[in-house]
Amino acid sequence: MTFSGWIMILSFTALIIALAKPMGAWLYALYRGQNMPGARVLAPVERGFYKLSGVDPTREQSWIGYAVALLAFNIIGMVLLFAILKLQGSLPLNPQAFAGMESWLAFNTAVSFVTNTNWQNYGGETTLSHFSQMAGLSVQNFLSAATGIAVAFAFIRGFARSSVTTIGNFWVDMTRATLYLLLPLCIILAIIYVALGVPQTLVGSVDLTTLEGAKQTLALGPVASQLSIKMLGTNGGGPFNTNSAHPFENPNQVSNFLEMYALTLIPFALLVTFGKMINDRRQARLLVGVMAGLLVVFASFSIFAETNGNPKLTALGVDQ
Repeated sequence: MTFSGWIMILSFTALIIALAKPMGAWLYALYRGQNMPGARVLAPVERGFYKLSGVDPTREQSWIGYAVALLAFNIIGMVLLFAILKLQGSLPLNPQAFAGMESWLAFNTAVSFVTNTNWQNYGGETTLSHFSQMAGLSVQNFLSAATGIAVAFAFIRGFARSSVTTIGNFWVDMTRATLYLLLPLCIILAIIYVALGVPQTLVGSVDLTTLEGAKQTLALGPVASQLSIKMLGTNGGGPFNTNSAHPFENPNQVSNFLEMYALTLIPFALLVTFGKMINDRRQARLLVGVMAGLLVVFASFSIFAETNGNPKLTALGVDQ
């Protein structure tokens, strides 16, 4: 690999580590429920959620209660997403008049997105309405990521609280992860993506004539809003079949860097949070070092493969 490739990988990794510390402090504030960024504006919204749902935020749960709440919430989410995908032909925001998904495909997609697996066995631009993308997949991108953060909090409390029987409150952890962390960051990211050329519209598609005179239809939609949580929540499942290889999801080098950065930011930050929660920064530094090392090694393999191309295609005379 070239020297510039090494510089790029090491610089990216160093930047991730540098900004993981303030992000880890942000997550630690959510864990403690103190000094949370944006609390003056968002705290009344948070209290409103608890009041409407009947949740007592001061009451912690045992590991069994936490697990039951997590499973119940996500099972309901899976059923709702399945219904949205099956009934999308009768739901609003469907400018291309797509029919509902086939049952097994809808079930596969619902399970996949609720579990943060985000396996796509469909072409988003040829299968899903705007409503399914926004109210279905994007919502689960938020909730599955928030559930993952909540599980991380509960897991770390298991280390930090060896003498107690509670591990927090699932509803509080999930609400705070969504409201104070994921939503603000995704709003900022979506605005940046729009400025970089990523579409954000309720128009279904646009017909155009190419320079060669051919007719072409380009799919559009609310791409930037879904792209932001797709990357920040370490999800898959983009609006387009090719995901971030599509120029509308990833139009230039800046958007490519931001997507890679968003994808790795919270995982690294959670390690900093872990160190703070167990009051042992050495363990956090060790884990960060291991993750950074793995990132450098496997990114090096990837860049080597991408820059050298496929020898079988070269033998066929394909310009790579």
